[in-house]
Amino acid sequence: MEWHALLTSEESALEPLALRYNLHPLHLEDCLHGGQNPKLEESPDYTFIVLKSVYRNSDGELDFGDLDIFLGPDFLITFEEHACPASRELIARLKPHSDSLSPGAIFYRIFDALADSYLPILDQFSEEIDALEDAILLDPQPSQLPRIFAIKRGLIEIRRILTPSRDLASHLQRSTQLNLPPDLLPYFRDIFDHLARNIDTVEMLRDLLNGSLDIYHSSVANRTNQVMKLLTILSTIALPALVISGFYGMNFESLAGLKNPNGPAYAIVGVVASSAAILVWLRWARWI
Repeated sequence: MEWHALLTSEESALEPLALRYNLHPLHLEDCLHGGQNPKLEESPDYTFIVLKSVYRNSDGELDFGDLDIFLGPDFLITFEEHACPASRELIARLKPHSDSLSPGAIFYRIFDALADSYLPILDQFSEEIDALEDAILLDPQPSQLPRIFAIKRGLIEIRRILTPSRDLASHLQRSTQLNLPPDLLPYFRDIFDHLARNIDTVEMLRDLLNGSLDIYHSSVANRTNQVMKLLTILSTIALPALVISGFYGMNFESLAGLKNPNGPAYAIVGVVASSAAILVWLRWARWI
């Protein structure tokens, strides 16, 4: 059994392998262009499979890479678009033991490891969503919105990978035409279960994220209502002062108290008494 583990920087090595193993040009084009969805295509001499690796780059953002696999009866070719830490570690661990393993067994271990590598990413999203919920409940801020939408976008991208990967695992456990030992097929049911559970987790996290967004909007709306309520109360308290000052500011010489030396004091007492009466009434009505 021969296993050729290639990186993007070694794409020149694909051409001699294509001639040697009769690889289809369209499959080579998928390898070189990248950005493919998980899929499986059968050929007379081999099976072409595209898996996706998910990892966080140096900036902490999600990054995705293709892992293209040519699975033949006595050979295996893996071509990585990006050097995903999980897949690179796995390939480096399996490579010394490739002589004692069949191509199908190596492929199963690679697929199983990639399926398991999605769960830590989802756990990180879950922790971030829990932290966001607590922060939004305590003090909602506009700066939290970009993170909410970034997590939602990441969950959508992961689900776009998980769904075809689950379908691929379902096809593998039922197919009898692939270059896989019959006793290995039931093991793909375990991969299918893991991917299906990951999809359920993504849906649950999306619901939690939507709930966090609803909490944010409700908190902001409540805060706005409190501000408007306070402004209304202040305006109501200031109303007697505006009425009295406006009344005595009118230019009528015959108004009572206008020529009285104690007139300003009367006006101030009237303002304070009216405002106090309004405050008592607001307390009685439980507005404040």
